[in-house]
Amino acid sequence: MTNQTAHSPANSARDLDDRQIKDRIVADLDRARARTRGLTDVLDDADLVRQHSRLMSPLVWDLAHIGNQEELWLLRDVGGKDPILPETVDQLYDAFQHPRADRPALPLLDPVQSRCYVVDVRSKVLDLLDRTALRGRRLTEQGFVFGMIAQHEQQHAETMLATHQLRQGEAVLDASPPPAPDVATRPAEVLIPGGPFTMGTSAHPWALDNERPAHLVQVPSFRIDAYPVTNGAYQDFIADGGYDDRRWWHPAGWHHRQEVGLTAPLFWRRDGSDWFRRRFGRLEPVPANEPVMHVCWYEADAYARWAGQRLPTEREWEKAARHDPVSGRARLYPWGEQDPTPELANLGQRYLQPAPIGAYPQGISALGVHQLIGDVWEWTSSDFTPYPGFAAWPYKEYSEVFFGPDYKVLRGGSFAADRVACRGTFRNWDYPIRRQIFAGFRCARDAAPGEG
Repeated sequence: MTNQTAHSPANSARDLDDRQIKDRIVADLDRARARTRGLTDVLDDADLVRQHSRLMSPLVWDLAHIGNQEELWLLRDVGGKDPILPETVDQLYDAFQHPRADRPALPLLDPVQSRCYVVDVRSKVLDLLDRTALRGRRLTEQGFVFGMIAQHEQQHAETMLATHQLRQGEAVLDASPPPAPDVATRPAEVLIPGGPFTMGTSAHPWALDNERPAHLVQVPSFRIDAYPVTNGAYQDFIADGGYDDRRWWHPAGWHHRQEVGLTAPLFWRRDGSDWFRRRFGRLEPVPANEPVMHVCWYEADAYARWAGQRLPTEREWEKAARHDPVSGRARLYPWGEQDPTPELANLGQRYLQPAPIGAYPQGISALGVHQLIGDVWEWTSSDFTPYPGFAAWPYKEYSEVFFGPDYKVLRGGSFAADRVACRGTFRNWDYPIRRQIFAGFRCARDAAPGEG
């Protein structure tokens, strides 16, 4: 197996003492909370308690759930504290006990109570962090459980942003436009040579259980799109009758397409020969050079078949993103070990949309593939399954209960993902019918005989 340096969230763990790790934890928790507040404070109480789609929770549920998970794991487990609220509250915010569609009927904390609760929890957590040793106990080693909570809040922030996209009414969110393309010549695809590759991680201290352990895999030579599929390319699929031609569709996908009437990506509408989309309460022309988004796995798979290609496997995607053919090592990010910056990737809800292809030349992988981190989650052809040697930790409900053929893996993160919850090994998953998520794709194909 290729040797891997033990990476902390920012640098080599050997380069950070406990005070530096704690400073990083505070920064990550603060950034997550600022985002949570920005997504909830912008709405009145009626919008916070309303269910904007049966696919999503009321935003007030997400808000208190964030605080409840932080209390359960940090104050009670790490700190040994008594519950802040009656323990019946725990049941209200248990995601496995109550499906999203049923949550509006629960006796939830109201917006004022929810805000007070998360503030109270956070103030106690910061006091606890200052007193907690980050060595000697697996749960707190190098700040793992604090990092897990920061990742959890950012994942819910992305979910809350998806709720904002489903929300009807006037726009309440705004952001500057993403950077313009900065690459004059754009290759259509990149040849990835075959051979061994170290997939996953055993070293990153905040990696979640489904990313572990690092393991050697063999990946035959293949070609992969240099960029995600664009809106313009996807419009060609629509114009060519792709939604009406059964040849391109997985049998279950064809049934789903007919059952729900899929004709275009979610939030798109046609006006004559022009396409428009609704984005966070605004109607705008669909930008041709931006990665297509809000397509389900079945739509991505159909497009790939129509284009004479296929979706990449999860192994292929990660090799294209992480493998360094010079050193033989697997990088943490496509560009190396440095944490994402605004020059490297479109993350953190900075622009409220994907950037045009070619906008991040500094984020290129060692193998020459662009925009693998940020912009849109990318569907792969792979089912969500455990790696060899997987062990559920610290709880089975994070990954283990979702393993199997019902879920497809997405990689790379979207513009709505935060850097703390997005890296080259990070795995996302969802049902193949899901379209409200910020998901797109890129295509791949087998290399020709003798290539690579």
